[in-house]
Amino acid sequence: MTGADRIPEALRRQVRLLSTILGRVIEECDGAELLADVERLRRATIALRRAPSSAHQGEVSDLVAALSPERACQVARAFTVYFQLVNVAEERHRVRELHERGREPAPMHDSIEAAVGDARSAVGAKGLADLLERLEVRPVLTSHPTEARRRSVVDALWRIGELAERLETPRLPRSSVAEIERRLAEEITVLWTTDPLRPKRPEPLDEVRATMALFDQTIFRVAPLVYRELDRALAPGEGARPPLVRPFLRWGSWAGGDRDGNPLVTAAVTRRTMEVQSEHVLLGLEAAARRISRGLTAEAGRVPPSEDLRGVLRRADREMGARANDLSRRFPDAPHRRALLLAADRLAATRTGRAHAYAGPGPFLDDLRAIQASLAEAGAPRLAYGELQHLAWQAETFGFHLAELEIRQHALAHEEVLDELAPGSARDAVELDRLSESPLRVGGELTPAATDALDTFREVSAVQWRFGVDACRRYVVSGARDAADLVTVHALARAAVPDGAIDLDVIPLFETRADLEAATRILDRALALPNVAARLQRRGRRVEVMLGYSDSAKEIGMLSAALVLYRAQAALAAWARRHRVELTLFHGRGGAVGRGGGPTNRAVLAQAPGSVDGRLKVTEQGEVAFARYGDLEIARRHLEQLTHATIVASTVDAGSDPAWERFRDTAQEMGAAGERAYRDLVTREGFASFFARATPLDLIGELDIGSRPARRADDPDLSSLRAIPWVFAWSQTRANLPGWFGLGSGLEAVAGRPGGVDRLREMVVAWPFFAGLLENAELSLAKGEPVIARRYLELGGRPELAAVIEREHERTERLVLAATGHERPLDGRPLLRNVIDLRNPYVDALSFLQLRALGELRGGASEGTGAGDRNDARELALITLKGVAAGLQNTG
Repeated sequence: MTGADRIPEALRRQVRLLSTILGRVIEECDGAELLADVERLRRATIALRRAPSSAHQGEVSDLVAALSPERACQVARAFTVYFQLVNVAEERHRVRELHERGREPAPMHDSIEAAVGDARSAVGAKGLADLLERLEVRPVLTSHPTEARRRSVVDALWRIGELAERLETPRLPRSSVAEIERRLAEEITVLWTTDPLRPKRPEPLDEVRATMALFDQTIFRVAPLVYRELDRALAPGEGARPPLVRPFLRWGSWAGGDRDGNPLVTAAVTRRTMEVQSEHVLLGLEAAARRISRGLTAEAGRVPPSEDLRGVLRRADREMGARANDLSRRFPDAPHRRALLLAADRLAATRTGRAHAYAGPGPFLDDLRAIQASLAEAGAPRLAYGELQHLAWQAETFGFHLAELEIRQHALAHEEVLDELAPGSARDAVELDRLSESPLRVGGELTPAATDALDTFREVSAVQWRFGVDACRRYVVSGARDAADLVTVHALARAAVPDGAIDLDVIPLFETRADLEAATRILDRALALPNVAARLQRRGRRVEVMLGYSDSAKEIGMLSAALVLYRAQAALAAWARRHRVELTLFHGRGGAVGRGGGPTNRAVLAQAPGSVDGRLKVTEQGEVAFARYGDLEIARRHLEQLTHATIVASTVDAGSDPAWERFRDTAQEMGAAGERAYRDLVTREGFASFFARATPLDLIGELDIGSRPARRADDPDLSSLRAIPWVFAWSQTRANLPGWFGLGSGLEAVAGRPGGVDRLREMVVAWPFFAGLLENAELSLAKGEPVIARRYLELGGRPELAAVIEREHERTERLVLAATGHERPLDGRPLLRNVIDLRNPYVDALSFLQLRALGELRGGASEGTGAGDRNDARELALITLKGVAAGLQNTG
């Protein structure tokens, strides 16, 4: 039975429909011959997968080589659009599955209802209440360039998804089905005729608007649904009583605030970002208030207004004049409706800067609560605690700023500004701590970088004054190495805002192995500084620390980095208990396994005991964010899983880690062996140039998928290369090296001893961290294709390096399967395995097309390749980059 045969029938049917319509569109727009070329290549790659042989591989290569440059690009676009449609179909299938599972009498094992039951059993009713009181789940949407699709393409796919959902409506008449299929053909034509390549690189504000699309699409609407689910799990009667749940979801955003290595993110961009965010949330709150008001038609005789609500209306009569009088004439017997419409008018005034604007979300919430209390007192609690409660939850969650705008900058950039303001000053933490309360004098002409740095602090102060401190409080310092890196931020902030009207939480980002291992020592030195200690007391002894998954994995390999991060979390949790500090660990996870990716909820449950404690904060970026928040039901499920994992992980005994104690020696031995193997590869002379030739690294920067450069500096060395293009480039080669290299050597260090494989199997069963590590590696292996990867490695011109990579791949797959007991990667996740099997032949077609393009580009003028030919090859390569990313469903 093939992977396609094991795909659920409903999914197969929808993929068949969408691909059939795509074929018809291709034929209508570009002729039957193009469709015939696509079909020939499709059948050839399927045959190669079913019966790998040099003959079948040669057939695929010959078909690709015979295509004209223009036809090759058209064929690549056809496979790319096919994958985009398959992704839509799979998303719809996920929603169908969620609906089916939601109808079962028992709750899903990772649901909020299950979490409440598990927590009650583990810590009792009071322990659960205490946990929910401090519960906080904080996803942070970053501006990292990992969404390879154009916004116009994303919008078309959303529309196609909505039409596909309508087709699932039971007993649709034939005329409705025909109309939906006509609309699908129209939207697929939009997709086919839209240039997949962006006309220009997006600017930071384009990234802000893309982030806002996610808030508009689902995030704003989904938050109250998650709260309602928890409220329902706690006690019956939800919607007819005051809620038992306080809002615990808080979103952050780096779009428009992350200036680490991105000179385009200026103080002016940060200011405009906050204006855009505020406009979106105020529009959302106003629209919700007007919609809900249409249902508040209860007449005053049946549901009389309370005295407090009468006071609200009398005040509005005095202050809002004509508008209040107009509403009184239109709805004389609907006081609750009038009050909510007046609140909506004030939200509009707040957005446009007119009279009667709210000073902040607090007064708006006061009005909502007055309406709720009046309805409840008058005997209509369902009107008080239904949709009106959803609006109150939205206002509490998003305020008037939508998401907290976080600022990020590298410690070295701060050093340069400080050197300019105070030339010759030593980087002394004690002196810098003093300067955070006694400001430096800023005078004379400054460089543009220094001016913008100080202007950024002034903009943060202005944002806090206008929207509240929580709108922009957190300042992440990447490359943090010591306490001076933290207090430098406070010193610069005081120099920019001498009156101290700025409140910052400075968050160290520990990224390298050395900094992760030194994290607690750095924090100890910071807390020894008087002003840092005073701020800690004022903040309720709350501390946040960010952990960098991407750079640590790129530095020492995925196995060693995972172990270093696990131990850093345990050490930081113990440090927090010693210092009576409320610690939040901020996990800088990427989308791909090589950047800490994989299922977030499983990763939370696999963290070191005591490192969650009711608070989870994690980055979500690029294609991962669009996958999680593109559909309302999938977004709800994602947040439910995060909430479940946070609650359950917080009930684990923080004082011990039995799995680590049991497997410490084995884990450390594995980590050391894996790191040696990884470092031996990436530090070999000429590896950087081999990597550049064997992968489409040089073309990734031309994709224009983000405003930030691919490198931190103009330096060909790997150390300056950001982790995203490092992972993206390797995924395109089908090697997926960052997701597994070194793991095989680490496993072999154990498996080579008597009883070693049994030891590994014991670890898989008893240690969730290790089981998750291997499952993530299985995902990378399953998406790979060694035969194709070998052809990319040959482009690098270093056969000895290619041989090292191939041997480690064989070793890793063999030992991962031995440890898990699987016959092939992901046998434990059969549906995911089958979906990958279904996709792989089509990804293979794009890989062969990309290899053709790279071969022409790498050959250069020495083989007679002219400028026109190189431009054709470049276009083909760029299209296939997007196609392979769509097929594998990850970039970086």
